[in-house]
Amino acid sequence: MDDIALLAHKARQGDTEAFAKLYSLVYLDMYRTALYNLRSEHDACDAVSEAVMDAYASIGKLKSEAAFKSWIMKILFAKIKKKQKEYFSSGYEMPDEESQGFDFENSDLREAINRLDNKSKAILSLSVLGGYSSREIGRIYGMMPSAVRSRLARIKKKLRLELT
Repeated sequence: MDDIALLAHKARQGDTEAFAKLYSLVYLDMYRTALYNLRSEHDACDAVSEAVMDAYASIGKLKSEAAFKSWIMKILFAKIKKKQKEYFSSGYEMPDEESQGFDFENSDLREAINRLDNKSKAILSLSVLGGYSSREIGRIYGMMPSAVRSRLARIKKKLRLELT
């Protein structure tokens, strides 16, 4: 049993210290993913906090301790999706990268990524920024790893075509 699975097992038994250690192992990935998708430090922190609270409250529902990282990211993406819907239903536009301190060197790349649908952006961010495997991304989205790899290939091809 690896460290994450062992900690998840202990957390499922009610060990709050084990859950805190798990959180410390995934926090940076969660924050980066939320920030990339929401483009607001405040909203990213809120999404991560809400996801962690939900995960803590429902840790007993975790079916596979080895899948903790994918499970908590799935919870995070539900929070991200909720916040994105709030943006659009309220009439507010998503903050842009410049106003949040981001500065992609290639503005064409930034614009091409912004034209992707939310799920494609999320899959790309999990793969490129988070280093998640196609299997882990598949667990988050209920997809086969081969479907994730195909989708990533199509996303990257689309970006390459737009940039040439």
